[in-house]
Amino acid sequence: MAALLVDKVFKAYEDFKAVDGISFAAEAGKLFGLLGPNGAGKTTTMRMIMNIIVPDSGRIEILGKPFSPELQNKIGYLPEERGLYPKMKLLAHLQFLGEMKGLSGSAAREKAANWLERFDLISWANKKIQDLSKGMQQKVQFIGTIMHDPDLLIVDEPFSGLDPINVKFLKDILLEMKSRGKTIILSTHLMDQAEKLCDHICLINKGKVVLEGSLETVKEKYSHNAIILEYSGDAGFISRLPMVQKTDEYGNYMEIRLKDQADSQELFKVVAASELRVKKFETAETSLNDIFIEIVGGQKP
Repeated sequence: MAALLVDKVFKAYEDFKAVDGISFAAEAGKLFGLLGPNGAGKTTTMRMIMNIIVPDSGRIEILGKPFSPELQNKIGYLPEERGLYPKMKLLAHLQFLGEMKGLSGSAAREKAANWLERFDLISWANKKIQDLSKGMQQKVQFIGTIMHDPDLLIVDEPFSGLDPINVKFLKDILLEMKSRGKTIILSTHLMDQAEKLCDHICLINKGKVVLEGSLETVKEKYSHNAIILEYSGDAGFISRLPMVQKTDEYGNYMEIRLKDQADSQELFKVVAASELRVKKFETAETSLNDIFIEIVGGQKP
């Protein structure tokens, strides 16, 4: 059974089609990436899943049922726009959020304290939300999203405002929840994180699904003859070689895409015979970021 089913869902605002008949299914116990550029329709879709916005047509099922108040306590939703009460104290705020999700006051307070310990925020328990940094507030909102142990977790840009250490920490929590059979819908602009985390992806652009499938299948379909080159010297000549389709340069690092029938060994011979000092030359798997740019960038505005 799909933990989340979105079937031919449509939402328009006057003449603007925010979501144009999209369909996808997220398998239970998997991490599903809902991806796309700004304005693609991701947030509108998530709000319809949460019944904040009602679709004009189509069907949405959560855990095999249409949305209902009874299902609310089985869902955790972290919106992109954060919503905390700045004057409330941290522990009291989390207790309030837990009670809103059906926990008793004592259970909510105990769970909140345990999570604050884990997130290294317990010393801030009696501080007001407004006294916390943006990153701390993001962690607090994340705790409020998961402390009732939801079966379906929907997170919109969960890594926003976090430093690399806390990005890794949140990533580990998400993977831990997945290992316990939770279903996670992840929306993020960080393609490297989506690539590392997701089992299945759905790419939306201009309100339509333009790519869907397991990460393995998607990468297999869009794989290219790619090379990573680290070097010192002037590598400008590489982009002019007949076997090279395109290059993406970063100073002393270059990503090279060869033409379909080109041989990477031929390129290696040319590079080795040049005046470049080569630090790394290796074949590379096409990244999800490259696939994203290829599909979204190739569509007409």
